[in-house]
Amino acid sequence: MNEPVDFVLTWVNGNDPDWQADFNQYSAQNKQLNGTDKFRDWDNLQYLFRAFEKFTPWVNKIYFITYGHLPDWLNTDHPKLHVVNHKDYMASQNLPVFSSHPIEINMHRIPGLSERFVYFNDDCFLLKPMAKEAFFKQGLPLDAAICNIMNDGNIAPIVLNCIDLLNKNFNRHKGQKLTKNQIIRKHFWKWFHPTYGTKMLDTLLLMNWHVFSGFVDFHQPQAFLKTTFEHVWAAEPEVLERTSASKFRDNRDINQYLFRYWQLVNGNFQPDSYKNAFKARKRVELRKVKDAERACEDLVSGQYSVYCLNDAMTKGRFTQQDVTPEGIAYSIDILKKALDKVLPEASEFER
Repeated sequence: MNEPVDFVLTWVNGNDPDWQADFNQYSAQNKQLNGTDKFRDWDNLQYLFRAFEKFTPWVNKIYFITYGHLPDWLNTDHPKLHVVNHKDYMASQNLPVFSSHPIEINMHRIPGLSERFVYFNDDCFLLKPMAKEAFFKQGLPLDAAICNIMNDGNIAPIVLNCIDLLNKNFNRHKGQKLTKNQIIRKHFWKWFHPTYGTKMLDTLLLMNWHVFSGFVDFHQPQAFLKTTFEHVWAAEPEVLERTSASKFRDNRDINQYLFRYWQLVNGNFQPDSYKNAFKARKRVELRKVKDAERACEDLVSGQYSVYCLNDAMTKGRFTQQDVTPEGIAYSIDILKKALDKVLPEASEFER
């Protein structure tokens, strides 16, 4: 594939005094969705940039989205790096925001962004060389369309909002006037691809359900078409504007999953294997120090191509109590040492 592919990376430093001053002017209603784990800096972002240089040298541009702060080590003169402030592409009346949802759903407005891009959270690390075809095939995002019942995490209400909006726009009363089953049959081999293995049974068992009930989700770098964002915004501007004006995560929000689902239902993807999408790429929730210790073993095992270190060390739905400051500092240290074993050499993104 000759078309350029960009990366979009979001990052926040909750230790920045200016950011804290803005943050303290407002109050989140939903404390569980907006815990300190959402803003904690793990001081390991340099390893993602090292991975970009070593494992994906083909990337066209890297758009690095921040509140305005930058890591001290970052070489902002790197020709592939484009620093993007929230105010560069988001409506001024909605700023500041302390939720990833408005930041994500407006990414298509970033000046210069290519039609094909991969969205990275700052907790997802590449551990092996990855070709452009690991994200796009024949010009379309690589993905696995597997139906599910629902998401059982903290963001379950937000995922349900996305599913509800999807079903509103893709049913026999809209567009091509197709039912859910007709949509799947139209792109049959994308929904029942041999590389999905036995996971195809999940979709098959839900074929009798007249609407989309959910999809198997994964928290990892996600390939998108910019035009998908434009089409969704044209279809549902009111809902997207409401989320864009939400300073903190809220159960009424939608998030970037909606755009992924939209691509799946439109057939704007190529099938990835279940092994590649869900086995070679792993996400762990770091709820305890022991979770960080086990993750260190995974990082250096050579088993995974992508590894997500999701901070869940603040008391919440699945975390019984806050991890102590000492436990967090220890976890940060050992994970940095593990990542350094995989990516020991500084990149040109570091000065």
